[in-house]
Amino acid sequence: MEVEVYVQSRIDKTSSDNLTKQKLSLADLSPQIWQNWCNIWLETLHPHIPSAPSYEIGLLFVSDGEIQVLNADYRHQNKPTDVLAFAALEVECPQSAEMLASMPLYLGDIIVSVDTAQRQAYQQGHTLLTELAWLISHGLLHLLGWDHPDEETLHKMCRQQVILLKEVGITIHF
Repeated sequence: MEVEVYVQSRIDKTSSDNLTKQKLSLADLSPQIWQNWCNIWLETLHPHIPSAPSYEIGLLFVSDGEIQVLNADYRHQNKPTDVLAFAALEVECPQSAEMLASMPLYLGDIIVSVDTAQRQAYQQGHTLLTELAWLISHGLLHLLGWDHPDEETLHKMCRQQVILLKEVGITIHF
């Protein structure tokens, strides 16, 4: 199984300067890291995902200002958020074998605010890379149909994220 992760960054100068202070450069956010990690995560989740020979995911790093606009437009919450996920597959929608056999199966887009991720990493006492992995794994689960309308499902989703991060060598306590 292969996943192609298309990474794009629209980080402004201020966010870029803050990344340097965190000792993490945009070069450290290379598509290869996320492609490798998403491959590992999809392998881990394989029994619970639509079967396809390969997958595509869009990953976009943005500022608080940009994610606030998207959050207002799509979730009607006019404030920044940490991660948004726009799934291409509808869980309730039947999927033909022909569609699932096509190469590659597009799962959707994950958008992460680096500004919010930096603040949360500091508050949680871990690195920015760990926080980004946490947020991207959360977004990936949303692309695969996971949701958390209540505390029980949120807790279940977070436990799954802990498992995914452990698969790439990141230990996080939840």
